[in-house]
Amino acid sequence: MGEASEPIRASVPIAGPARPTSVRWHILALLLAFSFMSWFNRMSMPVAGDLGIMKEYSISPTRMGFVYSALLFTYTLCMIPGGWLADRKGAWIALLLMGLGSGIFEAFTGYAGLAIGSIWLSLLAIRLLMGAFTAPIYPASGRIIAHWLPFYQRAWANGLVMGAALLGIAGAPVLFGILIDNVGWEASFVLAGQVTCLLALLWLLYAKDDPRKHRGVNAAELAVIRRDDHQAEALPCEGITKISLAVPRPAEGLKSLLTNRNLILLTLSYSAVGYFEYLFYFWMHYYFEDILHVGTQTSRYYASITFLAMAAGMFVGGGLSDWLQRRYGYRFGRAAVPVGGMLASAALLAAGIFVKEPAWIVTYFALALAAIGASEGPLWATAIDLGGKHGGTAAGIFNTGGNAGGILAPILTPWISQRFGWQWGIGVGGLYCLIGVVLWCWINPTERVRENTGSDASFVSKDS
Repeated sequence: MGEASEPIRASVPIAGPARPTSVRWHILALLLAFSFMSWFNRMSMPVAGDLGIMKEYSISPTRMGFVYSALLFTYTLCMIPGGWLADRKGAWIALLLMGLGSGIFEAFTGYAGLAIGSIWLSLLAIRLLMGAFTAPIYPASGRIIAHWLPFYQRAWANGLVMGAALLGIAGAPVLFGILIDNVGWEASFVLAGQVTCLLALLWLLYAKDDPRKHRGVNAAELAVIRRDDHQAEALPCEGITKISLAVPRPAEGLKSLLTNRNLILLTLSYSAVGYFEYLFYFWMHYYFEDILHVGTQTSRYYASITFLAMAAGMFVGGGLSDWLQRRYGYRFGRAAVPVGGMLASAALLAAGIFVKEPAWIVTYFALALAAIGASEGPLWATAIDLGGKHGGTAAGIFNTGGNAGGILAPILTPWISQRFGWQWGIGVGGLYCLIGVVLWCWINPTERVRENTGSDASFVSKDS
């Protein structure tokens, strides 16, 4: 017999650990798109007003101002109910209703001229309703981020979502202006509304409230999402040591939020951020063109530079806060960026109003907005954390404060400027930020609200 042949060994590949899927990044991308379109749609109204509606229908700037403010009014009024909707019915349904409702009324804006009677009243009613539907966007987005991103990426993700809003603000004058030049203001509103509705349809078909319910999420991705859950669960709650898993009762949840010192002080501090930001939204183009006399086109470029700088600050600030949390602990990480951002923005704003050269003015203003923008991500993540199971409602209260400060800025800025000069009118924004910084002496972001939900709750009192 010949030599025995060697046994044949089949080469069977050894399976390694599965790579995490990427569904969480797709969900985050949808949130960024929602945020961009939300502010693009809001800013489309003043763009259309300037480029056609006021002249075509002889609407005065004062009456048009009511149309511009209508959306902000109902948006602020419905913020807390929108956050409660995200808590009670789920952030997924809240964002779906937001996308469909705001898209439909954005499209309806293009048909306002067909209404019988006053176009001004039609625009006013449409934008009021659009504001109500838009209200849940950021409380619900914060809840989705808390479900879909690891604990130490949430400030960064919230910063990205807020930064996408600034891109919408910066892009609307150019992109919506191009649409109006090519198809008219009526068709431009319809197209923007259709894009928003298509985005909502994509959300309906793809997104879920909970990553465990999404077919595309594998075990490895779920492990990534949940890897830091012990950090969130370790945050103390006022009055309890064990977290309830029951569905919170609305009345008790709202009461616990409104009596939580940390959330209320955080909200007051955020009102300073809102005042600072809205000061630039409404008056910076005017300041460059009519006070500094740099020219219309240059004023637009300068205003766009400041908004883009603010978006960059939002993108960076959240990530910086998350890094500081990992390195120095949760409380320092969440406080350092907002406190440092507000202090820096006040100092840079002061420098900007006292220099003379326009190039230096826009540089200081851009850096000031980047600094204040950096605070957005950690502030929003902290509001969601403080709310616990009521995180959407907490974010609604928090953002109501931010918008309340924002509403004051367009009114107080010209009033102060007429009496004391524009340097003081703008400088008040920096002084308000200093007050916002002082409030952090009494804010402890690690203390969540009480989560007592009644007889079906499972919690142990510290006093028992």
